[in-house]
Amino acid sequence: MSTLQDNIARAQQYMQRFKEQGVLNHINGESVPAQSGATFDTISPVDLKPLASVARGGSEDIDRAVKASQEAFKTWSKTPGKERRAILIKVAEAIEARAEEIAFTECMDTGQALRFMSKAAIRGAANFRYFADKAPEAEDGLALRNDTQMNVTSKRPLGPVGVITPWNTPFMLSTWKIAPALASGCTVVHKPAEFSPMTAKLLVEIAEEAGLPKGVLNLVNGFGEDAGKALTEHKGIKAVAFVGESRTGQMIMAQAAPTLKRFHFELGGKNPVIIFDDADIERAIEAATFMIYSLNGERCTSSSRLLVQDTIYGEVTRRVADIANNVKVGHPLDPDTVVGPLIHPEHEKKVLSYFDKARAQGATIAAGGEKVGEEGCFVRPTLFTQVNNDMAIAQEEIFGPVLTAIPFTDEDDALRIANDTEYGLAAYLWTNDLNRAMRLTDQLEAGMMWVNSENVRHLPAPFGGVKSSGIGRDGGDWSFDFYMETVNVSFPRKVHQVPKLG
Repeated sequence: MSTLQDNIARAQQYMQRFKEQGVLNHINGESVPAQSGATFDTISPVDLKPLASVARGGSEDIDRAVKASQEAFKTWSKTPGKERRAILIKVAEAIEARAEEIAFTECMDTGQALRFMSKAAIRGAANFRYFADKAPEAEDGLALRNDTQMNVTSKRPLGPVGVITPWNTPFMLSTWKIAPALASGCTVVHKPAEFSPMTAKLLVEIAEEAGLPKGVLNLVNGFGEDAGKALTEHKGIKAVAFVGESRTGQMIMAQAAPTLKRFHFELGGKNPVIIFDDADIERAIEAATFMIYSLNGERCTSSSRLLVQDTIYGEVTRRVADIANNVKVGHPLDPDTVVGPLIHPEHEKKVLSYFDKARAQGATIAAGGEKVGEEGCFVRPTLFTQVNNDMAIAQEEIFGPVLTAIPFTDEDDALRIANDTEYGLAAYLWTNDLNRAMRLTDQLEAGMMWVNSENVRHLPAPFGGVKSSGIGRDGGDWSFDFYMETVNVSFPRKVHQVPKLG
Protein backbone atom coordinates (compact mmCIF):
# COMPACT_ATOMS: atom_id res chain seq x y z
CA MET A 1 0.00 0.00 0.00
CA SER A 2 1.23 3.50 -0.81
CA THR A 3 2.30 5.71 2.06
CA LEU A 4 1.19 9.28 2.69
CA GLN A 5 4.49 10.60 1.34
CA ASP A 6 4.15 8.49 -1.83
CA ASN A 7 0.65 9.86 -2.37
CA ILE A 8 1.69 13.46 -1.78
CA ALA A 9 4.46 13.08 -4.36
CA ARG A 10 2.02 11.69 -6.93
CA ALA A 11 -0.50 14.41 -6.16
CA GLN A 12 2.12 17.08 -6.72
CA GLN A 13 2.80 15.64 -10.17
CA TYR A 14 -0.88 15.83 -11.07
CA MET A 15 -1.21 19.34 -9.64
CA GLN A 16 1.83 20.74 -11.44
CA ARG A 17 -0.04 21.50 -14.67
CA PHE A 18 -2.62 23.51 -12.75
CA LYS A 19 0.09 25.42 -10.90
CA GLU A 20 1.72 26.34 -14.20
CA GLN A 21 -1.32 26.90 -16.42
CA GLY A 22 -4.05 27.71 -13.94
CA VAL A 23 -7.60 26.39 -14.14
CA LEU A 24 -8.95 27.90 -17.34
CA ASN A 25 -12.45 28.03 -18.74
CA HIS A 26 -13.18 25.63 -21.60
CA ILE A 27 -15.40 26.98 -24.38
CA ASN A 28 -16.00 25.48 -27.81
CA GLY A 29 -13.10 23.08 -27.41
CA GLU A 30 -10.56 25.67 -26.26
CA SER A 31 -8.98 26.40 -22.89
CA VAL A 32 -9.36 30.14 -22.42
CA PRO A 33 -8.94 32.71 -19.64
CA ALA A 34 -11.84 34.88 -18.56
CA GLN A 35 -12.40 37.66 -21.06
CA SER A 36 -11.89 40.20 -18.26
CA GLY A 37 -8.60 38.57 -17.31
CA ALA A 38 -9.82 38.21 -13.72
CA THR A 39 -8.73 35.24 -11.61
CA PHE A 40 -9.09 33.87 -8.11
CA ASP A 41 -7.19 31.22 -6.15
CA THR A 42 -8.39 27.77 -5.21
CA ILE A 43 -6.75 26.80 -1.93
CA SER A 44 -5.86 23.54 -0.24
CA PRO A 45 -7.93 22.93 2.90
CA VAL A 46 -4.93 21.00 4.25
CA ASP A 47 -2.75 24.06 4.77
CA LEU A 48 -4.71 26.94 3.12
CA LYS A 49 -1.99 27.44 0.52
CA PRO A 50 -3.03 28.28 -3.07
CA LEU A 51 -3.24 25.29 -5.38
CA ALA A 52 -3.83 27.19 -8.61
CA SER A 53 -5.13 30.36 -10.16
CA VAL A 54 -8.66 30.01 -11.58
CA ALA A 55 -10.29 31.99 -14.38
CA ARG A 56 -13.07 34.16 -12.91
CA GLY A 57 -15.74 34.08 -15.59
CA GLY A 58 -18.46 36.66 -15.98
CA SER A 59 -21.43 37.40 -18.21
CA GLU A 60 -19.27 37.72 -21.34
CA ASP A 61 -17.80 34.26 -20.81
CA ILE A 62 -21.23 32.76 -20.14
CA ASP A 63 -22.61 34.36 -23.28
CA ARG A 64 -19.76 32.94 -25.35
CA ALA A 65 -20.27 29.49 -23.84
CA VAL A 66 -24.02 29.58 -24.47
CA LYS A 67 -23.47 30.55 -28.11
CA ALA A 68 -21.06 27.65 -28.51
CA SER A 69 -23.66 25.34 -26.94
CA GLN A 70 -26.38 26.64 -29.24
CA GLU A 71 -24.26 26.01 -32.32
CA ALA A 72 -23.21 22.53 -31.15
CA PHE A 73 -26.83 21.67 -30.30
CA LYS A 74 -27.74 21.85 -33.99
CA THR A 75 -25.72 18.72 -34.70
CA TRP A 76 -25.51 16.98 -31.30
CA SER A 77 -29.29 16.92 -30.91
CA LYS A 78 -29.58 15.26 -34.34
CA THR A 79 -26.83 12.74 -33.70
CA PRO A 80 -28.48 9.30 -33.49
CA GLY A 81 -28.74 7.91 -29.98
CA LYS A 82 -26.63 4.92 -30.98
CA GLU A 83 -23.76 7.24 -31.93
CA ARG A 84 -24.13 9.32 -28.78
CA ARG A 85 -23.96 6.08 -26.80
CA ALA A 86 -20.69 5.04 -28.42
CA ILE A 87 -19.09 8.40 -27.64
CA LEU A 88 -20.26 8.45 -24.04
CA ILE A 89 -19.01 4.90 -23.45
CA LYS A 90 -15.59 6.08 -24.62
CA VAL A 91 -15.86 8.96 -22.14
CA ALA A 92 -16.55 6.43 -19.37
CA GLU A 93 -13.51 4.39 -20.38
CA ALA A 94 -11.34 7.50 -20.47
CA ILE A 95 -12.51 8.48 -16.98
CA GLU A 96 -11.55 5.04 -15.67
CA ALA A 97 -8.12 5.33 -17.31
CA ARG A 98 -7.44 8.54 -15.38
CA ALA A 99 -9.12 7.49 -12.14
CA GLU A 100 -6.07 8.07 -9.96
CA GLU A 101 -5.48 11.57 -11.35
CA ILE A 102 -9.12 12.48 -10.70
CA ALA A 103 -9.02 11.08 -7.16
CA PHE A 104 -5.77 12.78 -6.15
CA THR A 105 -6.86 16.10 -7.65
CA GLU A 106 -10.19 15.94 -5.85
CA CYS A 107 -8.55 15.09 -2.53
CA MET A 108 -6.28 18.11 -2.71
CA ASP A 109 -9.01 20.48 -3.87
CA THR A 110 -11.75 19.38 -1.46
CA GLY A 111 -10.05 17.73 1.51
CA GLN A 112 -12.00 14.51 1.07
CA ALA A 113 -10.20 11.34 2.15
CA LEU A 114 -8.60 9.20 -0.55
CA ARG A 115 -10.36 6.05 0.72
CA PHE A 116 -13.62 7.60 -0.52
CA MET A 117 -12.38 9.69 -3.46
CA SER A 118 -10.65 6.68 -5.00
CA LYS A 119 -14.16 5.61 -5.97
CA ALA A 120 -15.19 8.99 -7.37
CA ALA A 121 -13.98 8.34 -10.90
CA ILE A 122 -15.44 4.84 -10.95
CA ARG A 123 -18.83 6.18 -9.92
CA GLY A 124 -18.55 8.96 -12.48
CA ALA A 125 -17.76 6.43 -15.20
CA ALA A 126 -20.73 4.33 -14.06
CA ASN A 127 -22.97 7.36 -14.52
CA PHE A 128 -21.76 7.82 -18.09
CA ARG A 129 -22.16 4.11 -18.89
CA TYR A 130 -25.67 3.93 -17.48
CA PHE A 131 -27.04 6.97 -19.27
CA ALA A 132 -25.11 6.16 -22.46
CA ASP A 133 -26.94 2.84 -22.64
CA LYS A 134 -30.25 4.69 -22.47
CA ALA A 135 -29.38 7.19 -25.22
CA PRO A 136 -30.67 5.04 -28.14
CA GLU A 137 -34.15 4.93 -26.56
CA ALA A 138 -34.19 8.50 -25.21
CA GLU A 139 -36.62 9.76 -27.87
CA ASP A 140 -39.04 6.85 -27.53
CA GLY A 141 -42.63 7.47 -26.48
CA LEU A 142 -46.07 5.88 -26.51
CA ALA A 143 -48.86 5.12 -28.99
CA LEU A 144 -52.20 6.05 -27.40
CA ARG A 145 -55.29 4.94 -29.33
CA ASN A 146 -59.02 5.42 -29.09
CA ASP A 147 -61.82 4.91 -31.65
CA THR A 148 -61.05 8.04 -33.63
CA GLN A 149 -57.41 8.93 -32.96
CA MET A 150 -53.92 7.57 -32.66
CA ASN A 151 -51.68 9.78 -30.52
CA VAL A 152 -47.95 9.22 -30.84
CA THR A 153 -45.67 10.72 -28.21
CA SER A 154 -41.92 11.23 -28.47
CA LYS A 155 -39.21 13.19 -26.70
CA ARG A 156 -36.90 15.88 -27.98
CA PRO A 157 -33.82 17.36 -26.26
CA LEU A 158 -34.57 20.77 -24.74
CA GLY A 159 -31.51 22.63 -25.97
CA PRO A 160 -28.51 24.10 -24.15
CA VAL A 161 -28.80 23.58 -20.38
CA GLY A 162 -26.95 25.01 -17.42
CA VAL A 163 -25.44 22.70 -14.82
CA ILE A 164 -24.30 24.21 -11.51
CA THR A 165 -22.55 21.73 -9.22
CA PRO A 166 -21.41 21.87 -5.57
CA TRP A 167 -18.05 21.46 -3.88
CA ASN A 168 -18.73 18.15 -2.12
CA THR A 169 -17.72 15.17 -4.29
CA PRO A 170 -17.77 17.53 -7.31
CA PHE A 171 -16.57 15.08 -9.97
CA MET A 172 -19.19 12.42 -9.27
CA LEU A 173 -22.00 14.94 -8.93
CA SER A 174 -20.97 16.66 -12.18
CA THR A 175 -21.22 13.39 -14.08
CA TRP A 176 -24.56 12.64 -12.38
CA LYS A 177 -25.98 15.78 -14.05
CA ILE A 178 -23.96 16.06 -17.23
CA ALA A 179 -24.10 12.44 -18.44
CA PRO A 180 -27.91 12.29 -18.83
CA ALA A 181 -27.96 15.77 -20.38
CA LEU A 182 -25.49 14.67 -23.06
CA ALA A 183 -27.20 11.31 -23.55
CA SER A 184 -30.51 13.07 -24.18
CA GLY A 185 -29.00 15.25 -26.91
CA CYS A 186 -28.63 18.46 -24.91
CA THR A 187 -25.52 20.59 -24.82
CA VAL A 188 -24.17 21.90 -21.51
CA VAL A 189 -22.66 24.98 -19.92
CA HIS A 190 -21.15 23.84 -16.62
CA LYS A 191 -20.45 26.23 -13.73
CA PRO A 192 -18.67 24.32 -10.93
CA ALA A 193 -18.42 25.55 -7.35
CA GLU A 194 -15.66 28.10 -6.89
CA PHE A 195 -14.25 26.13 -3.92
CA SER A 196 -13.54 23.03 -6.07
CA PRO A 197 -13.04 23.83 -9.78
CA MET A 198 -10.22 21.48 -10.73
CA THR A 199 -11.85 18.18 -11.66
CA ALA A 200 -14.47 19.96 -13.78
CA LYS A 201 -11.62 20.96 -16.07
CA LEU A 202 -10.39 17.36 -16.15
CA LEU A 203 -13.88 16.14 -17.09
CA VAL A 204 -14.32 18.37 -20.13
CA GLU A 205 -10.80 17.57 -21.37
CA ILE A 206 -11.31 13.83 -20.88
CA ALA A 207 -14.67 13.98 -22.67
CA GLU A 208 -13.33 15.79 -25.72
CA GLU A 209 -10.24 13.59 -25.96
CA ALA A 210 -12.64 10.62 -25.97
CA GLY A 211 -14.55 12.04 -28.94
CA LEU A 212 -17.20 14.41 -27.56
CA PRO A 213 -17.58 17.16 -30.20
CA LYS A 214 -16.36 20.65 -29.37
CA GLY A 215 -18.96 22.94 -27.90
CA VAL A 216 -21.18 20.15 -26.58
CA LEU A 217 -19.74 20.55 -23.05
CA ASN A 218 -18.48 23.98 -22.02
CA LEU A 219 -17.00 25.10 -18.71
CA VAL A 220 -17.09 28.55 -17.13
CA ASN A 221 -15.57 29.03 -13.68
CA GLY A 222 -16.60 31.83 -11.38
CA PHE A 223 -18.78 32.91 -8.51
CA GLY A 224 -22.52 32.67 -8.10
CA GLU A 225 -23.04 36.42 -8.14
CA ASP A 226 -21.45 36.83 -11.59
CA ALA A 227 -21.03 33.65 -13.67
CA GLY A 228 -23.84 31.78 -11.90
CA LYS A 229 -26.30 34.66 -12.17
CA ALA A 230 -25.46 35.22 -15.85
CA LEU A 231 -26.01 31.53 -16.57
CA THR A 232 -29.38 31.29 -14.84
CA GLU A 233 -30.64 34.51 -16.45
CA HIS A 234 -29.46 33.76 -20.00
CA LYS A 235 -32.30 33.39 -22.50
CA GLY A 236 -30.36 30.76 -24.46
CA ILE A 237 -30.33 28.33 -21.52
CA LYS A 238 -33.49 26.21 -21.49
CA ALA A 239 -33.08 24.52 -18.10
CA VAL A 240 -30.92 24.71 -14.98
CA ALA A 241 -29.84 21.68 -12.96
CA PHE A 242 -28.46 22.77 -9.61
CA VAL A 243 -27.07 20.98 -6.57
CA GLY A 244 -26.46 23.05 -3.47
CA GLU A 245 -28.00 25.00 -0.62
CA SER A 246 -31.74 25.62 -0.44
CA ARG A 247 -31.28 29.39 -0.19
CA THR A 248 -29.20 29.41 -3.36
CA GLY A 249 -31.93 27.42 -5.11
CA GLN A 250 -34.42 30.11 -4.15
CA MET A 251 -32.14 32.78 -5.64
CA ILE A 252 -31.70 30.83 -8.88
CA MET A 253 -35.44 30.38 -9.28
CA ALA A 254 -36.00 34.12 -8.82
CA GLN A 255 -33.22 35.07 -11.22
CA ALA A 256 -34.45 32.74 -13.97
CA ALA A 257 -38.18 33.39 -13.58
CA PRO A 258 -38.42 35.96 -16.44
CA THR A 259 -37.13 33.37 -18.94
CA LEU A 260 -39.47 30.58 -17.74
CA LYS A 261 -36.73 28.01 -17.47
CA ARG A 262 -37.15 24.46 -16.30
CA PHE A 263 -35.48 23.65 -12.96
CA HIS A 264 -34.09 20.63 -11.22
CA PHE A 265 -32.94 21.37 -7.69
CA GLU A 266 -31.15 18.95 -5.37
CA LEU A 267 -30.91 20.98 -2.18
CA GLY A 268 -30.20 20.62 1.53
CA GLY A 269 -31.17 17.98 4.03
CA LYS A 270 -31.49 17.38 7.76
CA ASN A 271 -32.04 13.68 7.41
CA PRO A 272 -33.25 11.47 10.27
CA VAL A 273 -31.95 7.98 10.95
CA ILE A 274 -34.55 6.37 13.21
CA ILE A 275 -33.47 3.43 15.38
CA PHE A 276 -36.10 1.40 17.26
CA ASP A 277 -35.17 -0.91 20.10
CA ASP A 278 -36.05 -4.01 18.05
CA ALA A 279 -33.51 -3.14 15.35
CA ASP A 280 -30.14 -4.76 14.68
CA ILE A 281 -28.39 -2.18 16.86
CA GLU A 282 -24.85 -2.90 15.75
CA ARG A 283 -25.64 -2.56 12.04
CA ALA A 284 -27.77 0.52 12.67
CA ILE A 285 -24.93 2.23 14.55
CA GLU A 286 -22.39 1.32 11.87
CA ALA A 287 -24.68 2.67 9.13
CA ALA A 288 -25.50 5.88 11.01
CA THR A 289 -21.87 6.68 11.78
CA PHE A 290 -20.76 5.86 8.24
CA MET A 291 -23.38 8.19 6.76
CA ILE A 292 -22.28 11.14 8.91
CA TYR A 293 -18.53 10.68 9.39
CA SER A 294 -17.59 9.53 5.88
CA LEU A 295 -17.03 12.20 3.22
CA ASN A 296 -16.39 14.64 6.11
CA GLY A 297 -20.14 14.78 6.70
CA GLU A 298 -20.30 17.04 3.66
CA ARG A 299 -23.11 15.30 1.83
CA CYS A 300 -26.77 16.15 1.35
CA THR A 301 -27.97 12.64 2.28
CA SER A 302 -25.96 12.36 5.50
CA SER A 303 -27.81 10.95 8.51
CA SER A 304 -27.32 14.14 10.52
CA ARG A 305 -30.17 13.56 13.04
CA LEU A 306 -29.94 10.34 15.05
CA LEU A 307 -33.39 9.55 16.46
CA VAL A 308 -33.08 6.75 19.03
CA GLN A 309 -35.81 5.08 21.08
CA ASP A 310 -35.38 6.15 24.69
CA THR A 311 -35.01 2.54 25.91
CA ILE A 312 -31.69 2.22 24.06
CA TYR A 313 -30.64 5.89 23.81
CA GLY A 314 -27.86 5.65 26.38
CA GLU A 315 -26.34 2.50 24.87
CA VAL A 316 -26.48 3.79 21.30
CA THR A 317 -25.02 7.22 22.06
CA ARG A 318 -22.18 5.71 24.11
CA ARG A 319 -21.24 3.43 21.23
CA VAL A 320 -21.51 6.24 18.67
CA ALA A 321 -19.28 8.43 20.85
CA ASP A 322 -16.67 5.62 21.00
CA ILE A 323 -16.68 5.40 17.21
CA ALA A 324 -16.42 9.18 16.79
CA ASN A 325 -13.48 9.32 19.22
CA ASN A 326 -11.64 6.63 17.24
CA VAL A 327 -12.20 7.99 13.73
CA LYS A 328 -8.88 9.08 12.26
CA VAL A 329 -8.67 12.74 11.28
CA GLY A 330 -5.76 13.56 9.03
CA HIS A 331 -4.30 14.39 5.64
CA PRO A 332 -6.72 13.38 2.87
CA LEU A 333 -4.02 11.42 1.05
CA ASP A 334 -3.18 9.30 4.10
CA PRO A 335 -4.66 5.84 3.36
CA ASP A 336 -5.80 5.57 7.00
CA THR A 337 -7.63 8.91 7.10
CA VAL A 338 -11.41 8.83 7.43
CA VAL A 339 -12.13 12.53 8.02
CA GLY A 340 -10.02 15.05 6.16
CA PRO A 341 -10.17 18.85 6.37
CA LEU A 342 -13.40 20.66 5.59
CA ILE A 343 -13.54 22.33 2.20
CA HIS A 344 -12.71 25.95 3.12
CA PRO A 345 -12.14 28.27 6.10
CA GLU A 346 -15.55 29.87 5.52
CA HIS A 347 -17.25 26.50 5.87
CA GLU A 348 -15.08 25.49 8.83
CA LYS A 349 -16.13 28.69 10.62
CA LYS A 350 -19.79 27.82 10.03
CA VAL A 351 -19.38 24.26 11.40
CA LEU A 352 -17.43 25.40 14.45
CA SER A 353 -20.09 28.01 15.26
CA TYR A 354 -22.58 25.24 16.03
CA PHE A 355 -20.52 24.01 18.97
CA ASP A 356 -21.17 27.26 20.84
CA LYS A 357 -24.83 27.22 19.79
CA ALA A 358 -25.20 23.66 21.10
CA ARG A 359 -23.72 24.52 24.50
CA ALA A 360 -25.78 27.70 24.77
CA GLN A 361 -29.00 25.81 24.11
CA GLY A 362 -28.25 23.06 26.63
CA ALA A 363 -26.94 20.21 24.49
CA THR A 364 -24.07 18.00 25.62
CA ILE A 365 -21.04 17.44 23.42
CA ALA A 366 -20.41 13.74 23.96
CA ALA A 367 -17.56 13.53 21.44
CA GLY A 368 -15.50 15.99 19.43
CA GLY A 369 -16.72 19.56 19.35
CA GLU A 370 -13.36 21.12 18.56
CA LYS A 371 -10.91 22.04 15.85
CA VAL A 372 -7.94 19.74 15.28
CA GLY A 373 -4.52 21.41 15.06
CA GLU A 374 -3.66 24.93 14.00
CA GLU A 375 -3.26 24.42 10.26
CA GLY A 376 -5.97 23.77 7.72
CA CYS A 377 -9.69 23.15 8.28
CA PHE A 378 -9.68 20.02 10.44
CA VAL A 379 -12.66 19.43 12.76
CA ARG A 380 -13.03 16.47 15.09
CA PRO A 381 -16.03 14.13 14.48
CA THR A 382 -18.71 15.31 16.87
CA LEU A 383 -21.76 13.92 18.67
CA PHE A 384 -24.38 16.08 20.39
CA THR A 385 -26.60 14.42 23.03
CA GLN A 386 -29.42 15.61 25.31
CA VAL A 387 -30.93 17.40 22.34
CA ASN A 388 -34.49 18.39 21.54
CA ASN A 389 -35.69 19.03 18.02
CA ASP A 390 -36.17 22.78 18.58
CA MET A 391 -32.43 23.43 18.88
CA ALA A 392 -30.50 24.97 16.01
CA ILE A 393 -28.31 21.87 15.78
CA ALA A 394 -31.46 19.81 15.12
CA GLN A 395 -33.01 22.15 12.57
CA GLU A 396 -30.17 23.67 10.54
CA GLU A 397 -27.98 21.89 8.02
CA ILE A 398 -24.46 21.91 9.49
CA PHE A 399 -22.87 19.93 6.63
CA GLY A 400 -19.94 18.54 8.56
CA PRO A 401 -18.98 15.47 10.64
CA VAL A 402 -21.52 16.43 13.27
CA LEU A 403 -24.29 14.13 14.54
CA THR A 404 -27.25 15.24 16.68
CA ALA A 405 -28.83 12.48 18.82
CA ILE A 406 -32.47 12.95 19.87
CA PRO A 407 -34.47 10.46 21.99
CA PHE A 408 -38.04 9.44 21.17
CA THR A 409 -40.63 7.34 22.99
CA ASP A 410 -42.78 5.59 20.37
CA GLU A 411 -43.75 5.58 16.68
CA ASP A 412 -45.84 8.73 16.86
CA ASP A 413 -43.07 10.60 18.64
CA ALA A 414 -40.44 9.42 16.14
CA LEU A 415 -42.61 10.45 13.21
CA ARG A 416 -43.33 13.86 14.70
CA ILE A 417 -39.64 14.60 15.29
CA ALA A 418 -38.54 13.22 11.92
CA ASN A 419 -41.01 15.38 9.98
CA ASP A 420 -40.51 18.50 12.10
CA THR A 421 -38.02 20.20 9.78
CA GLU A 422 -38.16 22.30 6.63
CA TYR A 423 -36.16 19.64 4.79
CA GLY A 424 -37.27 16.35 3.29
CA LEU A 425 -34.47 14.75 1.30
CA ALA A 426 -33.74 11.34 2.87
CA ALA A 427 -34.70 9.21 5.87
CA TYR A 428 -33.28 5.98 7.28
CA LEU A 429 -35.36 3.56 9.34
CA TRP A 430 -34.06 0.70 11.47
CA THR A 431 -36.61 -1.81 12.77
CA ASN A 432 -37.34 -5.52 12.41
CA ASP A 433 -41.08 -4.88 12.53
CA LEU A 434 -42.30 -4.97 8.92
CA ASN A 435 -45.68 -3.48 9.74
CA ARG A 436 -44.00 -0.58 11.53
CA ALA A 437 -41.71 -0.03 8.54
CA MET A 438 -44.74 0.12 6.23
CA ARG A 439 -46.60 2.54 8.50
CA LEU A 440 -43.69 4.92 8.93
CA THR A 441 -42.47 4.97 5.33
CA ASP A 442 -46.03 5.87 4.30
CA GLN A 443 -45.89 8.94 6.54
CA LEU A 444 -42.27 10.12 6.54
CA GLU A 445 -41.84 13.37 4.62
CA ALA A 446 -38.81 12.48 2.54
CA GLY A 447 -38.17 11.89 -1.14
CA MET A 448 -35.97 8.86 -0.44
CA MET A 449 -36.08 6.30 2.36
CA TRP A 450 -33.90 3.33 3.21
CA VAL A 451 -35.10 0.60 5.55
CA ASN A 452 -32.38 -1.30 7.47
CA SER A 453 -29.74 0.11 5.13
CA GLU A 454 -27.45 3.05 4.63
CA ASN A 455 -27.64 5.02 1.37
CA VAL A 456 -27.11 2.31 -1.25
CA ARG A 457 -27.04 3.81 -4.72
CA HIS A 458 -29.23 2.41 -7.51
CA LEU A 459 -29.05 4.36 -10.77
CA PRO A 460 -32.50 3.48 -12.15
CA ALA A 461 -34.20 4.68 -8.94
CA PRO A 462 -35.47 8.26 -8.51
CA PHE A 463 -33.24 10.59 -6.48
CA GLY A 464 -34.57 13.81 -4.98
CA GLY A 465 -36.36 15.44 -2.09
CA VAL A 466 -39.53 17.18 -0.95
CA LYS A 467 -40.21 20.45 0.90
CA SER A 468 -37.06 22.62 0.95
CA SER A 469 -34.88 19.75 -0.21
CA GLY A 470 -35.56 20.12 -3.88
CA ILE A 471 -37.66 19.95 -7.01
CA GLY A 472 -37.65 17.05 -9.44
CA ARG A 473 -35.93 13.68 -9.61
CA ASP A 474 -32.67 12.36 -11.03
CA GLY A 475 -31.97 8.79 -12.07
CA GLY A 476 -33.35 6.43 -14.68
CA ASP A 477 -36.00 7.85 -16.97
CA TRP A 478 -36.60 10.72 -14.56
CA SER A 479 -33.38 12.37 -15.74
CA PHE A 480 -34.48 12.17 -19.37
CA ASP A 481 -37.88 13.62 -18.48
CA PHE A 482 -36.06 16.72 -17.24
CA TYR A 483 -33.68 17.20 -20.16
CA MET A 484 -36.25 16.40 -22.86
CA GLU A 485 -39.57 17.82 -24.03
CA THR A 486 -42.45 15.41 -24.61
CA VAL A 487 -44.45 16.13 -27.77
CA ASN A 488 -47.63 14.55 -29.07
CA VAL A 489 -48.78 14.04 -32.68
CA SER A 490 -52.40 13.06 -33.28
CA PHE A 491 -53.50 11.10 -36.38
CA PRO A 492 -57.16 10.46 -37.28
CA ARG A 493 -58.14 6.81 -37.45
CA LYS A 494 -61.32 7.64 -39.31
CA VAL A 495 -62.78 10.68 -41.00
CA HIS A 496 -64.62 12.80 -38.46
CA GLN A 497 -67.01 15.67 -38.86
CA VAL A 498 -65.27 19.06 -38.84
CA PRO A 499 -67.47 21.80 -37.35
CA LYS A 500 -68.54 24.47 -39.83
CA LEU A 501 -68.91 28.07 -38.82
CA GLY A 502 -70.60 31.01 -40.53
